[in-house]
Amino acid sequence: MRIAVGQGSCGIAAGAAKVCAALQEQLPPNVKLGTVGCIGMCWLEPIVDIYDDDNTLLHRLVRVRPEDAARILKWTQDGEDFNIMDLIIGKDDAQFLTQQTRIALRNCGLIDPESIESALAAGGYSAVGRILSADSGMTPEEVIECIKVSGLAGRGGAGFPTWFKWNAARQSPGNEKYLICNADEGDPGAFMDRAVIESDPHTLIEGMLIGAYAIGAQEAIVYVRAEYPLAIRRLEHAIEEARAAGYIGKNIMGSDFSCEFRIKAGAGAFVCGEETALIESLQGQRGMPRLKPPFPAEAGYWNQPSNINNVETFANVAWIINNGGEAFAAMGTADSKGTKVFALTGKIRRGGLVEIPMGMTLRQVIFDIGGGIRDGKAFKAVQMGGPSGGCIPAELLDTVIDYKKLAATGAIMGSGGMVVMDADTCMVSMAKFFLDFTAKESCGKCVHCRIGTKRLQEILTRIVEGNGRAGDIELLEELCLAVRDGALCGLGQTAPNPVLSTLRYFRDEFEAHIRDKQCPAHSCTALLRYGIDADTCRGCTLCAKKCPVSAISGTAKNAHRIDPDICVRCGACYAVCKFGAVRKL
Repeated sequence: MRIAVGQGSCGIAAGAAKVCAALQEQLPPNVKLGTVGCIGMCWLEPIVDIYDDDNTLLHRLVRVRPEDAARILKWTQDGEDFNIMDLIIGKDDAQFLTQQTRIALRNCGLIDPESIESALAAGGYSAVGRILSADSGMTPEEVIECIKVSGLAGRGGAGFPTWFKWNAARQSPGNEKYLICNADEGDPGAFMDRAVIESDPHTLIEGMLIGAYAIGAQEAIVYVRAEYPLAIRRLEHAIEEARAAGYIGKNIMGSDFSCEFRIKAGAGAFVCGEETALIESLQGQRGMPRLKPPFPAEAGYWNQPSNINNVETFANVAWIINNGGEAFAAMGTADSKGTKVFALTGKIRRGGLVEIPMGMTLRQVIFDIGGGIRDGKAFKAVQMGGPSGGCIPAELLDTVIDYKKLAATGAIMGSGGMVVMDADTCMVSMAKFFLDFTAKESCGKCVHCRIGTKRLQEILTRIVEGNGRAGDIELLEELCLAVRDGALCGLGQTAPNPVLSTLRYFRDEFEAHIRDKQCPAHSCTALLRYGIDADTCRGCTLCAKKCPVSAISGTAKNAHRIDPDICVRCGACYAVCKFGAVRKL
C-alpha cells in the first residue's frame, strides 16, 4: 500500500508538510509514503491519496490535518472505512476532475516530482526516444510538421502558432541557437506554470528538448520567477536527474543531438513576460522591450536565433509527439485546438486548476466544474487574461472559450487566469486594481505606458474616492485608446483592456460613482454609509459596544442610530449585528 501527500505550494501552505511528517512518524512497515505535486483541487488541500499495491486509487482524503495521521494509518491496517469517512472526498467535489481533459496537467498530482523513475513510469522521455530513434526517428522538419498539424498555439497569451515560431528559428541562419522557456508567470491569480514545474518538471524538460531539436538549439534556458522557490528547486533537481540519465548533455540517447539546460531566476518584473524584455534580462540588462522587427527568431538572445514559448506550451509537446498531431487537433474548435489550463480564483466554490478542451463555455467551467459562486451569491463577471484582459459579464456566460470568441467580448485568453466576481464586487475598483498593477509594472521605456497608465490610475482613484467629475468617463476612454495605440509592447498595449471592458459592460457603475456618489456594490469605503433599520433592530447594544468612535446611540431594547458625521465606516457594527439591522447604504 502507498500513501501520497500532495505537496505543491498550495498544499504546503495548507499544512501538507506537517501532515506528511505526522504520517512518517507513525508509518507501518508495510506502507510506503511519498510526495506528489498539485492535483489542482486547491480548495481541498491538504490532500492525501491512498493506493493499493497495483497503484489503484482507493481513497482520496481531503482537508487532512496532522492529528488525522493515526486514524489514516489505522485504516491501512484494518480497512474500516468508518474511521476516515469524514475525510473522503465527496461526490460533488470529485466531479471537478471528471469533467476535465488533462494533457498539460496529465501527471500533476499523480507522480513524484522529485523522482525521474516516477516520471519514466508515466511515459516520460518516450517522445524524445521516439524522435531520436536510430531506426524510426523523426527529422526536425517532421517534428515541426507534427506540431503544425496539432494546431498548438502559444499558451502564454498571444496564441501564436507554435510551429511557425519553431520553423522561423530553424530557418534562420546561424550555428548558435537558443530555446527559452518563459516561466515568468506574473498575472494576478494565475499559477498554471508554477503548478506544472512543481508537479511534473520532466514534462517541461522533455517538451523543451523536442523544441530544441526542432530548431537546432544546443542550449535551453528556463526563465522562471524568483518568487517560485519550490518550482526552481524541483526543476534544478529534475535537470540533474535527467543529465545523469543521459537525457541532457552530449549525444542524448546515443544520437547526434546535444543540449544543455540552465535556469535563470527573474527578479519579478511583470514586463519580462514580454519576450524581448525577457531576453534583455537574460543578458544581464534591465528588462525593457525591444523594437520588433527583428524578431527573436532572427536576432534574440545575444542576437542569435532564439525561440520562446511558455511552460504550458512545452507541456503539451511530448503528448502530441506520442499521440500524433491529429489527436490534439481533434479537440477544441476550428480556430483553437487542444486543451487549455485555467486558474480558477476569486469568489468561486472550487478554486484551483482546470484543463478543458477549447470550446467549452464559461458557464460550464465556472458553474459545472467550479461549482458556482461561494455563499450562494449572484455571479457578476469574470476577469479573463489578467491585467491584459477584460471583464466578461453575466449575460455573456455562454461565450465559447476560444481565442476569437473571447477577444470579441473585449477580454483575451491570456495565460489562463480566470478571476470570478460576485455581486459584492465593485467593477470600478476592479479596473483600478489592474491599472494599479500595470502602472507599477511599466518599465517606463515609452511615454504612453509610463505616463498614460499613471493618468488612468489617478482618474480611477479619484472616482472610487468619491471625487469623480463630469467628463471622467470620456477622458478614460480617450486615454485608453491613446495608450493602447501608442505603447511599445504588449504590456502597455493591453493595459487599458480592464478599463475598456468594464466601461463597456458596467458603465452604469461608473456613472453612479461619479454622478450619485454611490457604489452600487457597497464596496468603495469612501462612498459607503451605514444605517440601522429601526424595525429590525432589537436594541441588543452590541453594535454600540463595538463602535470604535462611539457613533452609535440608543438604549437597550430600543432601536439604535448611527451618526453619519462621526461614523468612520469601519464596518464593525455591520459585522457583529446578529439581526441584519445594520445596513449598507
